[in-house]
Amino acid sequence: MPKVLYVNDAGDSNVSAPHFDDATQVVETHSTGSAIELLADQDFDALFLCDSQHGNVSLRRILQSDSILDCIPFGVALLDSQKRIVRANCRLLDSLASKDLSGLPFYDCLGETSIIGEDPSPLSSAMAKKVPCKATLKVGDRFFSLFAVPVLNSSGVCAQLVVTLRESTEQMMQQQKLDALHQAGSELTDLRPEEIYQMGFEERIELLKDNILHYTEDLLNFDVVEIRVLNAETCELRPLLSVGMDSGITQRKLFAKRTGNGVTGFVAATGKSYLCEDTTDDDLYMDGLLGAKSALTVPLKYHDEIVGTFNVESPETSRFTNHDVVFLESFARYIAIALNTLELLNAQRTDATLQSVSAIRDAVGMPVDAILNHTVQSIESFIGQDPEVIQRLETVLEHARAIKRAICNVGSKMAPDTQLPSCVQFEPRPALRDKRILVIDGDENVRTSAHQLLERYGCVVETAHAGREALMLVRLMSQKAGDYDALIADIRLPDAKGYELLVQLKEFYQDPPLILMTGYGYDPCHTVPKAREEGLRANAVLYKPFRLEQLLEVLESTVARDAQPLH
Repeated sequence: MPKVLYVNDAGDSNVSAPHFDDATQVVETHSTGSAIELLADQDFDALFLCDSQHGNVSLRRILQSDSILDCIPFGVALLDSQKRIVRANCRLLDSLASKDLSGLPFYDCLGETSIIGEDPSPLSSAMAKKVPCKATLKVGDRFFSLFAVPVLNSSGVCAQLVVTLRESTEQMMQQQKLDALHQAGSELTDLRPEEIYQMGFEERIELLKDNILHYTEDLLNFDVVEIRVLNAETCELRPLLSVGMDSGITQRKLFAKRTGNGVTGFVAATGKSYLCEDTTDDDLYMDGLLGAKSALTVPLKYHDEIVGTFNVESPETSRFTNHDVVFLESFARYIAIALNTLELLNAQRTDATLQSVSAIRDAVGMPVDAILNHTVQSIESFIGQDPEVIQRLETVLEHARAIKRAICNVGSKMAPDTQLPSCVQFEPRPALRDKRILVIDGDENVRTSAHQLLERYGCVVETAHAGREALMLVRLMSQKAGDYDALIADIRLPDAKGYELLVQLKEFYQDPPLILMTGYGYDPCHTVPKAREEGLRANAVLYKPFRLEQLLEVLESTVARDAQPLH
């Protein structure tokens, strides 16, 4: 929000403050002395001084006072209608290493300059539109925030511009670093099953550790690193990765407790980051790096649950700053997501029996769905033509669904839950057993995951990649095999919006058992509000990335209610 200092040193109550839009903050003072104090303590984008004689705002008067101009803690210049500098304060002269800029075009004084943002010419825009304009300038390796305010004469013509220029290199570098960390984190968590299918859990962990070290060293410039993973049952913090630490110290047992377990235990117990500026004067710190003088530890969090800790150390006192805390916390979130992903992948392939069941489902589930989709499309095309062909196609549908039921039954026999390791056992969900679920999503990975996750709980899962396919399946299901107990659909299908699908489902259900999924709360077409207006059930929205537990709870709530078919 632009911030303007308005100085009414005449104390004339008949003169009102200049009018700005609601996006501008105006701070008013009644003396030049207090104005100087405010300029020294706060940052302002523009400065106005009341001219009580004419009852308007006079920028020329304030700009002709070198003593006041030079108190402003950023560069200020007055430009004429040709964008040449009429006057500049010492801050601007110092930042441009110049003694006199009068008469020179503004951009020429800066040297080679590029403008970052949507407006390629903020000075021209401020003059033409007669409104303040902002932009970020890149001058060589430096960045500056520019704010241009038009000065209107009595005829309403913009004759001059007041331009402020303040260096923002540090803020821009920090933002670029955060952007780089977000990109690195995205790559860190992009562990696609098809790319690492042949890798065992230990190989995946090693790959993750290599990537973490690469980004930690290249982006954060930290070369002493320790990551520990929390065992939720025992509260022990087990070493996952350690570089630069004393090997004996890294193998000691630590627990998520506030006391007696160093900074690492404290962070894991509280979920709060801890910056140790001087290890010699910190009661919590326990030796990690031999000769360490400062340390920074942040929690690894996944959906607000502590899953581990990330610690960096340095032989320098006060090596880490608050900015480092922000950077490390940001990167740690992606590490937690990656670790959680690996745990899920490991849980799916803990033993040979479970792997065999998963292989059957992966190999047959999606092809059977493809058969279902192609068959219902063929039936649609033959309606009203050849009853015998339709009967044969319906037989194909029955056989395809029989294959699906056989897979579920064989899977239950080959890998009964009671024989699975505790780390991969799922809480029984009797309310979901034998429930027919249709998952509609254009992403094949989502459809594949639906089989892998929901069939574990005894659900009979079918999938479609578009709304039209889904409606054909619903129509055929309602005519021959009963209705689906729940439908899960992305809000943006290749051929329909979520609320459009809901409206069409009302042809088959009085109260469609539809659940909508949306990515990261992103809903530009307002599909969810429109769907609610059309009667979407309460709590029938899942925001990606959602936990399995959330999905199961929503499903249980949905199948518990009668779908009330219309046929």
